[in-house]
Amino acid sequence: MSTLALVGRRTAMADDEWQCRVDLAAAYRLVALFKWDDLVFTHISARVPGRHDQFLINPYGLMFEEITASSLVKIDLQGNKLEDSPHPVNPAGFTIHSAVHEARHDAGCVLHVHSLNGVAVSAQRGGVLPISQQSIFVLSSLGYHDYEGVALNAEEKPRLVRDLGPHSFLMLRNHGLLTVGATVSEAFLNMYVFESTCTIQVRAQAGGELIPVDARIVAGARQAAAQVTKGLGSNLTWPGLLRRLDRQLPGYDQ
Repeated sequence: MSTLALVGRRTAMADDEWQCRVDLAAAYRLVALFKWDDLVFTHISARVPGRHDQFLINPYGLMFEEITASSLVKIDLQGNKLEDSPHPVNPAGFTIHSAVHEARHDAGCVLHVHSLNGVAVSAQRGGVLPISQQSIFVLSSLGYHDYEGVALNAEEKPRLVRDLGPHSFLMLRNHGLLTVGATVSEAFLNMYVFESTCTIQVRAQAGGELIPVDARIVAGARQAAAQVTKGLGSNLTWPGLLRRLDRQLPGYDQ
């Protein structure tokens, strides 16, 4: 897109939508930076501010480190593109993300990855084990969804929604990880904790006997998280992550 066209598009767009686009493009590039991406085959979506029936998703075919605010595709809950774009939308991405956005109006962002450690733990019958500090935060808000094949069937949507429930973390069995958040930054921080939990678990399982965390500590994880972050949550980490992107993968805000 030319500089003139980009300026014109930005001028015609509400400030809150543009900021949402910038944050979502940043999240795509951060997923690439942290090596959680799977070529072009996973998705992050963000609800258009003020709209429960529209969301932004990646242009199918672009690598995550290539995605920019202006290249994101705006679609409705039926998968229809709401503005001109030369890029299609991954149908499996639409199925998963439209299901969550339609059911969870508090989910401003839905982040799904096929990270290697996440998929490894998703294939374990025991799922996430309470063996690390990171795991207690995941276990305090975790659901599981059984694998039904590539997510192309709209009939799977109610079961996805049921298994996610009110949780922030969803393990897609034999498939990968999914997080939701009120904001892009919150969904990203949740995924950072989720993937870290899985990485630690896979490494710990290669060693000796595991020491489980006491169930009472897991039960108090949410309160502990609020104390550690002083109630600011992802607002503490997001500015620094953007600065890292500006140094290593600039251009997401174009």
